[in-house]
Formats: sequence, C-alpha cells, structure tokens
Amino acid sequence: MNPLLIFFLVLTMFLLSGIRIVFEYKRALKFRFGKYIKILQPGLRWIIPIVESIQVVDIRVITINIISQEVMTEDNVPCSIDGVVFFKINNPEKAVLEVEEFSFAITQLAQAALRDVCGKVELDTILSKREEMGKNIKAIVEQETHEWGIEIIDVKIKDIQLPENMRRMMANQAEAERSRRARIILAQAEEQAAGKLLEAGLQMDKSPSAIKLRLYQTLSNIAAEKNSTILFPFPEEVLPRINKDDSSS
Repeated sequence: MNPLLIFFLVLTMFLLSGIRIVFEYKRALKFRFGKYIKILQPGLRWIIPIVESIQVVDIRVITINIISQEVMTEDNVPCSIDGVVFFKINNPEKAVLEVEEFSFAITQLAQAALRDVCGKVELDTILSKREEMGKNIKAIVEQETHEWGIEIIDVKIKDIQLPENMRRMMANQAEAERSRRARIILAQAEEQAAGKLLEAGLQMDKSPSAIKLRLYQTLSNIAAEKNSTILFPFPEEVLPRINKDDSSS
C-alpha cells in the first residue's frame, strides 16, 4: 500500500476525531492539557484530539428531588418531608471550575436547608404555609450557590408524611371543628328565624282578620297532612281577645 495514502488516511481520521457538536441548550468548556481555555458555543466545533478535551454543561432548567427527610418540628412532632429543587446554570465556567458535581452539592444543601427551616416552625405552619417554607429553603440554598454561577429558580415541598396517631388526632380535630361550625350555623339560623317570626307576629297583631286567616291556613295544613277532621267545641268568635284599649289600660 502506498505510504502517502496511509498518511492521508491517518490524517483524515485524526481530523474527524476532533469534531464535536454542541447543541443549542448546552455549552462546552474547552480544556487544553487540562487548562481551561474558553466556552464553546452551539454548533459544529473542532478540537485538537488528545491535546484538547471538552466538558458539556446543560443550561436548561434542571430538576432535583429532595429525598424524604426525617424532621422534628418545633412542637416535637416527627414527620417526613420531601421536595424538589429547580435550578439553572447561568455561568458554566463557575459551575464546573468552582464546585465538584454541582448537582450533588445542591442536593445536599437543599436537604440540610429543609431540615433546618422545618425544624424551627410548628407542624401547623408547615402544613398551611408550604409556599413560605419553600421560599425560605430557596433563600438558604441560593446564598451558597450564587458563587457557583447557578440560579435557584424555585423550591417546592411536595409531601409531608405524619405518624398514624397524629393523623387520627388531626382527623378528630377537623371533625370537632366542623361540628362546632355546624352548631354555630344552626344557632344563627334559629336566631334569624325567631327574628322573622317576631316581625310577622307584630305585623299580624295589627289586624285581627290576619290572625284569623293565619289560623285557618294552619288548620288547613294540618288537615291536609294528617288526613284528619278538626272540631271546635265552641265558635271561634267566643275566643278571648286582647284589644289594644285593654292592653293599654
């Protein structure tokens, strides 16, 4: 075989082995003999094989789960809390050169921050103010990761697992609260109904004929429901009445 052909073949393979493709949502850090040179932008790029190497970093929003953490709240209630962290790399150079395995570092920071924040508040606060708890955790993690060129987008608390006895106690408390509200509503309804009946009674006192019509209507309703006959032992006209003049005297 022609030595020149072999040379061109080896040279072609050498040149092709240095071709790299960087996607739009990624950035590549270029190193020469282990020394950082620059950031390669998206597109078709070429590096010197053996001499140079690249490390690719994803600049999209990345999601990391916070595994369930055993937390003792301020009111001495044990619970298991997990969450999720959303972050984005703004400076790939710092994210690679300033910290080893930034994803693992963020996970450890988020776990420690979750235990610290949730351990300083009562259980009711955690259950009712998850958004606020997430913001507090974010502030702690963001303070550390800012120097790494990483932006913390958000931190969310996903699930809170309580002991079985605590669940029963909370269910009993909720049932008692609903019963209390039902009794209050019933009492308010009775109060309003009594007020309306009083107004109706005062209005009918002004007209004897209205009282008589109301009496007849009530008797008619009773007879319709019970299918019975109502007898009066004496005429209705002889029933005692209180006149306005008598009441005033």
